[in-house]
Amino acid sequence: MISIKIFTFNAYSENTYVLYDETKACVIIDPGMYDGSEQNELAAFVKENELKPELLLNTHCHLDHVFGNKFVFDTWGLKPQFHKGELQILQAVPGYAPQMGFGNYELSPEPDTFLDETGTVTFGNSSLDLIFAPGHSPAHLCFYSKADNFLIGGDVLFYGSIGRTDLPGGNHDQLINSIKTNIFPLPADCKVYPGHGPSTTIGFEKEHNPFF
Repeated sequence: MISIKIFTFNAYSENTYVLYDETKACVIIDPGMYDGSEQNELAAFVKENELKPELLLNTHCHLDHVFGNKFVFDTWGLKPQFHKGELQILQAVPGYAPQMGFGNYELSPEPDTFLDETGTVTFGNSSLDLIFAPGHSPAHLCFYSKADNFLIGGDVLFYGSIGRTDLPGGNHDQLINSIKTNIFPLPADCKVYPGHGPSTTIGFEKEHNPFF
């Protein structure tokens, strides 16, 4: 069974996730740590729980989701993995981070391994299915645990809302289609852990989300 630790980091209140199972193997998803205190908070949790980070995953590569990539690489030797369509988004971050007020952005390493639109990633005794959901960004991925029925959704589907599409590479119609086609078919009681804000469920959003 996968346990989930949620951190909320940086000025964008971005949700960073640490997933781990009974083997103590863990996955870090969308590390948003920007300053030393946030870095220390995540590192302390990993150390205190004797976790073994095996994967660094990014749902997408907007700056608030990759602030901590360099720290994770320096600390545990993990390079990020994401869909190759997000590489241009990652490479753009150093150009705009300072004018957004983030002059201390530490350059993320680039992947040795890219993720596909479908497939699985594994850690310990656990696995996550890849779900391709572009629209908020060009090649956004979500990570679904079939065994534990939850979705790490990034900035696709929020409690009562959806991801913004006014950033470079965003496309509103594409996002709506991604959610209807690839996200809403998941079980109604599937818990959705988004990139910002509180968790929700597929069933609640299908019934109450004003965008549908």
